Amino acid sequence: MARFILNRDQQPNGDNEVHNATTGCNWMPAPHNQINLGEYPNCHGAVAAAKAAYGNARINGCAYCCAICHTT
Repeated sequence: MARFILNRDQQPNGDNEVHNATTGCNWMPAPHNQINLGEYPNCHGAVAAAKAAYGNARINGCAYCCAICHTT
């Protein structure tokens, strides 16, 4: 299981990105901009949890550490 976080800051396109905190990422947000999503077997569960918790936000996987969940 990997631990995932959500970036509080929106990307220029309006997305809030999910990052894999276990593997790390060069594009991880600063600790004060991270929302802990918990542990999931893959990014699909983390993205689904973020969408359920923050339904009005545009949620997307990071293109680098969650590439299979990156859609925009």
